[in-house]
Amino acid sequence: MTRSDVDVLIAGGGFAGLTLAIALRQGLGPSFSVAVADPALGASYAQNTHANDERASAIVAAARRLFETIGVWQAVAANAQPILDMVVTDSRLGDAVRPTFLTFAGEVEPGEPFAHMIENRLLVDALTTKAQEAGVVLQPSAVVKFVREGDRAMAGLNDGSALSARLLVAADGARSTIRAAAGIATHGWNYGQSAIVINVAHERDHEGRAAEHFLPAGPFAILPLTGRRSSIVWTETTAEAARIVALPDEAFHAELEQRFKLHLGDIRVIGARRVHPLGFFVARAFVAERIALVGDAAHVIHPIAGQGLNMGLKDVAALAEVIVDAARLGLDPGTAGVLERYQRWRRFDTVAMGLATDGLNRLFSNRSDVLRVARDVGLGLVDRLPGLKRLFIREAAGLVGEVPKLLRGEAL
Repeated sequence: MTRSDVDVLIAGGGFAGLTLAIALRQGLGPSFSVAVADPALGASYAQNTHANDERASAIVAAARRLFETIGVWQAVAANAQPILDMVVTDSRLGDAVRPTFLTFAGEVEPGEPFAHMIENRLLVDALTTKAQEAGVVLQPSAVVKFVREGDRAMAGLNDGSALSARLLVAADGARSTIRAAAGIATHGWNYGQSAIVINVAHERDHEGRAAEHFLPAGPFAILPLTGRRSSIVWTETTAEAARIVALPDEAFHAELEQRFKLHLGDIRVIGARRVHPLGFFVARAFVAERIALVGDAAHVIHPIAGQGLNMGLKDVAALAEVIVDAARLGLDPGTAGVLERYQRWRRFDTVAMGLATDGLNRLFSNRSDVLRVARDVGLGLVDRLPGLKRLFIREAAGLVGEVPKLLRGEAL
């Protein structure tokens, strides 16, 4: 077995893992070694995985500032669609008219939209390129086990090699191998809902407008992409979602059009239909001995507020700041005191956001006429209070509370 030593090993080469690796190398320089392990980093695997991947994500203003600060946003900005405003409706599926109860102008600062939509493959490619430029070791293998040896974590990879690190970061998703091996329990529940995720092309320009239609089964979100395209996140009960995605093209189109309506003219589905079961869980702890969890390995929330990915990037910004501060003082970044600072910073905020999205989902995903009247009155009141709307926009943009430096656009 071949063995290499690094300061930090990150398991998972998605948004969170690659962003953390770049931030650490830029903050601490070439003397601080960082490796990312993920099978998707292999050339043939990555090409097969990303070539037809049309998934897209909402990148809020704080996350965009992070990507700009580490020199990644510049590579994708031309392909990012700013969300210029957003409308919120609440109606039944068969209603002919969907009255708008709440509108948001999409700027947190003059000229700075509160979010952009970007296709995942473009951002991952840009992150991978920047990581290579920064000198991050990219290991095209998965971490399958680890043991602690004194002041290091020894990780075994599925290619038979091993990496020893002062800190092992789990950025390996909701079914995290590292979290399970560390014995960290999760608390949460499934919603009995699934999200149908598709992209559509449409006849008319969306003009940067996003829409969230609250229907009895759950939210139907229309998120603008570059060109005359939009990304759809369509929530149904799990059984209904399975039925809908299995329909023939013509029947599927009829179900989609009933929800999308014709305000953008004729529509057609681009690419594959994807279904994701929805749930809420938070890890009981975000750290263990020589271990830190970030992103989906630490928490999964309902997509109703579009905050899941951005919460993971907030984890990354906080952990990077904690590690850089410690390393500059000559401290071991994997010690309990350093990791506890990260956990205090992120866990309460994560639980609070998770419970807020859970409450929103329960409030809007139901057929109660009483609740519908109450929530519509509430939305209407918020729409008439500019100060409260500005606060909501800044909260959604990730700019409220103790914001890490990278999310403020400041280098570490």
